[in-house]
Amino acid sequence: MPVKVSVIVPVYNPGPYIEECLASLLRQSLPPDEYEVIFVDDGSTDATPARLDAVAAEDPRVRVVHQENSGWAGKPRNVGIDVSRGEYVMFVDNDDHLGDEALERMYAYGVANDADVVVGKMAGKGRGVPVELFRTNRPHATVENAPLIDSLTPHKMVRRAFLDRTGLRFPEGRRRLEDHVFVTEAYLRADNVSVLSDYVCYYHVRRDDAANAGFQRFDPVGYFKNLREALDVVERYTEPGPLRDKLFRRWLRVEMVERLRGTRFLGLPEDYRRDLFEEIHGVVVERFGPGVAAPLQPTQRVVAALAADGRYEDLVAFAEWEAGVALAVDPEDVTWQGGVLRIVFAAELTHDGGPMTFPSAGGSPQWPPRDVAEAVRWLGTDTVGRFDRAVPDLLLRERASSAQYFQPVGVVRETVPAGDGSQVRLVLRATATIDPATALSGGPAGEGLWDVYVRVGLGGWTKELRLGPAPRHGRPAPPAGVVAGRVVLPYWTDRYASLALDVGHAGERLGLGRVAAGDVAVAEDRLHVVLPLHVPEPADVLLRLTGTRSGSSREVFGTLSPGGRLAAVLPVGDLLGGTWLATVCLTPDADGARFRPLPFALHVASDGVLVVPAPQPAGPRRLARRVRRALYRALQSITPRRR
Repeated sequence: MPVKVSVIVPVYNPGPYIEECLASLLRQSLPPDEYEVIFVDDGSTDATPARLDAVAAEDPRVRVVHQENSGWAGKPRNVGIDVSRGEYVMFVDNDDHLGDEALERMYAYGVANDADVVVGKMAGKGRGVPVELFRTNRPHATVENAPLIDSLTPHKMVRRAFLDRTGLRFPEGRRRLEDHVFVTEAYLRADNVSVLSDYVCYYHVRRDDAANAGFQRFDPVGYFKNLREALDVVERYTEPGPLRDKLFRRWLRVEMVERLRGTRFLGLPEDYRRDLFEEIHGVVVERFGPGVAAPLQPTQRVVAALAADGRYEDLVAFAEWEAGVALAVDPEDVTWQGGVLRIVFAAELTHDGGPMTFPSAGGSPQWPPRDVAEAVRWLGTDTVGRFDRAVPDLLLRERASSAQYFQPVGVVRETVPAGDGSQVRLVLRATATIDPATALSGGPAGEGLWDVYVRVGLGGWTKELRLGPAPRHGRPAPPAGVVAGRVVLPYWTDRYASLALDVGHAGERLGLGRVAAGDVAVAEDRLHVVLPLHVPEPADVLLRLTGTRSGSSREVFGTLSPGGRLAAVLPVGDLLGGTWLATVCLTPDADGARFRPLPFALHVASDGVLVVPAPQPAGPRRLARRVRRALYRALQSITPRRR
């Protein structure tokens, strides 16, 4: 069968960090005879070459090419392209890994949309990844209609025929930003680019030792020489004008302005900081016209202007002021409405620990600003003018993988007078919803722990914060909900007092232990009990009764109704003469159904069913004694004493 996808992995001394990469490639859902994995060992000196050779000897999907060290990843990727047999090639780094269905989904999406390049949703584990690009699926994306230029790492799926037709390859040798040159040209020359956003295809991982190539400090002279080559590609395939300026703006914003801001800039050694500034100043003056910086957000525009003018000392002073900017989020209400979790919160920027204020009156402050105070006044006025477009995002992020998904948000923007009335606070009051049935780009939330984050872009600052701390008025989180075939528990974390969701795993925190034996009613063979759960619509549950002496069990289906009312018909005849511990499976149709203990036991005799407290876990003999004592006390409480 023809090979659909060739995965190309450049390898250099990854040590144990290659294991997750390797495992993820071998467990792909694409049939084994439809893809191949090509590891190109670039002169590794650790045990990796032998490890890969051993895998290749056992698995026909895996091939290993050994070569002398070339200094960077460009040549290994090109070698992989040349020996590949797939219709598409997929580039993966040796310390990252793929989602289990990544190749199958990306290939199918590429074929369905006749794409030369397929960009799969990324999750950053300790690393930044594009967010806005993956807000929605984009079957026909271009650098004009989508923020493609925000994603310039090589981790894409590219049609092999497109590479052969264009002759496109990675720059080789010891250099930086070879991926920028390759990916930018691919975007500009492709007939179609498709962005798959409803499944996390690529996990971009920061190693525990922070030894990823992208985290190593670079030589500013060499780095910005290589960056100019990416700008050359843009000039080669675009005409002067708005599109070229828009593309150039990506490098100005990400590779220059953001490196000169706040604590990131201040944390650099002084001599390195000056060298970095001088190189950036040179590129800005040499390559960027006025149309590049003008549409930037206010703070970014200030930094760009100071860099263009060569004002290093002012830039340092502005970075010191900007280092005090943060985000505050106040969760006001978290409640279930039907099967949807409704979250009300307020968010605003702060400075040096207090609410950030902005000029209440309009005006046209000096541009470019002559000093930091003037820069602050200018960006404040500009930010107020853009406030009517500010929208907070609420993101649901899986704790294990860092995969994140946008949730629906409605917002009311409030301008609050501050001080003597010459200043205002800009407050975003938002109402967000999380529907467990559709939370993951239309799909259900999977089992695991999910943290809730708020992300606000305002004034050129993009700040992200966990939704917390817990409300000041002490309102507890709502109860667990049995929704969309899952048990979903909202709770406030111990470490951050921030909102999180436990999907499918919660045990004691569900609160089932708060049910008292006196809250359970048994009339003949019918059991009724109210559980502390949110139930938007009737659902089947499975009740398991386990004998305290025999250890045998009986299972019976019941119904869980709105209000948490559990009803079941007991097989009294099968239970006669025994005492039975009760557990319940709230989602019997889910894979790996879990039974959770209920805090009562049923003693079934010929004259009826008696409900008693369930004993605490103990050894078999101790457990039997505790059951007998509990049963004796219960009988004594209802048996009239003889005089």
